[in-house]
This record gives sequence, structure tokens and C-alpha cells, in this order.
Amino acid sequence: MRPSTIGSINLLPENEKHSIYARYIPSELLAHFGLPAADSGKLQELLKFNCPPGSSSMEMSLYHKLGFEDPVLYAHIADTINGQLHVLLYVLNDPDSSRYDVDRMPDGTPTKFGTLSRNKEAEKSALEAGLAPGQVRRGLRLLGAAITKFEEFVRSLGQELYFVEPLYYHNAVLFERYGFSYQVGRRLMDEIHAGFKPDGRLTRELSRDDPFRRPGASESIRLRSWAIHDGILGKPFTDVTMYKTVGQAAAVDSTSGLRW
Repeated sequence: MRPSTIGSINLLPENEKHSIYARYIPSELLAHFGLPAADSGKLQELLKFNCPPGSSSMEMSLYHKLGFEDPVLYAHIADTINGQLHVLLYVLNDPDSSRYDVDRMPDGTPTKFGTLSRNKEAEKSALEAGLAPGQVRRGLRLLGAAITKFEEFVRSLGQELYFVEPLYYHNAVLFERYGFSYQVGRRLMDEIHAGFKPDGRLTRELSRDDPFRRPGASESIRLRSWAIHDGILGKPFTDVTMYKTVGQAAAVDSTSGLRW
């Protein structure tokens, strides 16, 4: 029988399960860096996996060349308690862009992308460079291709529905624009949008003296996300889970088409 969950794939021999996971790396990503096809067996030295037997999660990192600090693709996927797929983190990095150390403090201590602690100097530089919270480098603009390929993986397991965990506000909005809906968190998204209206509570808390909460942030998804990351809600941006049916796109828009 074909595997139907991450946990069941992880029980397979190492080469077999690695081959299954690598098969769903977007071909556009490989072509962008001139890397061999995923099924050629020539990617092995550029791939790192964490998917031991008995685990119901998988981490995969793909590097564009040996010795580079950051992967061009990092994926962390797990099974829900019902055996459905849950994407905990999916990152596409442009290795040719500048790096901003928002993921670590000056002494090297990990920040968990700013969710445990914050390297504010690095974050300020990333903000000024046009990045969103949590980004250590510019993205590759290949999320659409990645979603298409991931949905092939979902279907290969005999499933039709999967979940994502947006780490930041802008992630949730981006997922909306790729056809995702909310399992939990739509009310929060509506409250945020109302709060950033001209007479809203969040707009009133913007300040020229705070680089993360500057006036005008109300009119930008990215700048709203920085203000939220900075704590303007009075609480962390958490407890938001989204889902998508394979091959279908929900018509959800919590921001009325606001610019990025």
C-alpha cells in the first residue's frame, strides 16, 4: 500500500523516503539554479533531511551549492492528529540577495525568526531593505510553483485537503491570495483590518518615532506586518491556521485588496 501520511513515509528505507520528498521540489526552483532534476539522484549532497522513523514530521533543506549558509528551500511538514498534512514552515530564499540576521542575536543565539527574541538592528535593516518580518533574505517569488508541486504531493498520499500555519500577518494575507481559507483566525484578521482603518485603534498607535510603526503602515500589508510583529496588537500574532482544498481556490480577502 502506498504511504498516506508523513509518519508512514518516515518508516520507509532512508533512500526511498528521501526520494519521495525530493520529488516534490519545484522544477522551477531547480532550473533557476541550474540544479539536476530531483529524480536524477544527483541532488543528494545538496539535500538535508530530518525525518526519522517513528516521527510524524519532516524537515528538508535544499542548498544551491555546498557550504552555503542558508538553504534556498526549507520545508517543515507534519501530520495532524487526523493524519492530514500541516505545513509548519516553508521558506524560499534568494541566495544572491543580502542577508539580515533577524534569525539570531549578535551573540548567535537563535531568535526563532523573532518569535522568541528580536535582533532589532537587523530587523530595522531588513525593514528598510523592503523585507517582511522573519525574512533573512529576499524571496524567490516561486510560491505559486511551490504550491502546485506540493499539491501533487498531497494527492499522491490520497489526500485532498491540507493546512498551513502562517507565522506572520503578511503570510496569512499571501496565503489568502493563493486560495487558502481560515480554519481558525478569520475574526482576528477582520479585527486587524478594522483596526488599521483611518479611525482605527491600531492606526492611532502608529508613530514617527518608531521605525516599526511608522504612519502609513495602515496602507501596506508588509508594514502592517512589521507593526504587528512589534506588538501593536498587544499580543502575539498566533492561533491562525489556514487550509486549502487541492486544485481549488477560496475567495477570501481580509484586506480589501490592499497593496503589499
